[in-house]
Amino acid sequence: MDYLNVGKLPTGLLRTFLDKINIEDEQVILGPRIGEDAAVIKCGHKLLVAKTDPVTFATDFVGWYVVHVNANDIATMGAQPRWFLATILLPEQSTNQEAEKIFDQILSACNSLEITPVGGHIEITYDFNRPVVVGCMLGEAEEGSIITTSGAMLGDDVVLTKGIAIEGTAVLAQEAEKTLLSVGLNRSLIQRAANYLFSPGISVVKEALTACSMVTVHSMHDPTEGGLATGLLEIATAAQAGILVEGENIPVLPECKAICTKFGIDPLGLLASGALVITLPCSETSKLLKGLRKIGINANVIGKIVEAKKGLKIHTIAGTRDLPQFKRDELAEFFDNHGSSAPGSVHL
Repeated sequence: MDYLNVGKLPTGLLRTFLDKINIEDEQVILGPRIGEDAAVIKCGHKLLVAKTDPVTFATDFVGWYVVHVNANDIATMGAQPRWFLATILLPEQSTNQEAEKIFDQILSACNSLEITPVGGHIEITYDFNRPVVVGCMLGEAEEGSIITTSGAMLGDDVVLTKGIAIEGTAVLAQEAEKTLLSVGLNRSLIQRAANYLFSPGISVVKEALTACSMVTVHSMHDPTEGGLATGLLEIATAAQAGILVEGENIPVLPECKAICTKFGIDPLGLLASGALVITLPCSETSKLLKGLRKIGINANVIGKIVEAKKGLKIHTIAGTRDLPQFKRDELAEFFDNHGSSAPGSVHL
């Protein structure tokens, strides 16, 4: 019997599952595919964009978090997040106050993005040791406006917003504070890292929709589990292309760098929600970068879409090598190596 690791299914195994799906419904414009963030369904003169994602780790912000990770995947398709449903599964002995806290966080996050909560389910569940919240986000787009991961084109610039690794760094700071303190990292640094969820923040809705309104975007993708390296692999796989990455141009946020250096973590493989990868014609890159700066979003050109036969490469001052790939997120490796189950979230 082959046992699976915590985290995403291996791409090959997931592909075998998806290959079993035969979609005959003509209203389904985009179904489940490797690298794509959401499904697209034609509804009259509009397109309905649908996404579901869970948050499975024990966090004080699970309700707030589940709204944003689902909204991100709608926005990366060029659609406006509109409606949200949540299934909240609470462990036995949960209190009224704990249930209300998650509920209020969902409402607050929805309000911040002008999303309407339209339904869901909440229950106390046997044999759980932490809350699990599964979100379903629905968005809306005009026909012809959908952006797909597979849309990346030869010669595109690859732009990364904010930096890495926002989500993974925040989770490490929140869930492993004692371990971080034990190796000499100071409390103020850990507090700044924990605040990454809010600043620079894990939402990419603003930059995604801004980019679509300003320039010709060929593809967008938010790197989640497996970090930036896995996100770039998913783009390359979906677009049947190669990517040449300029390693020196990747902004590794300072608290992330400090924590990763202490523990030998590769930030390229660390949970990276909060950053957005955009590919677009190089003639429009300058306009995009200026526009993002105007709304307070820093962005860098980190690479180029190249022919598939050139593969995924990263160039640094040490030379050019294959872009590292990760069978599981560096966050999961960290918690395994330090005597704890990884509280990782799973994003498909």
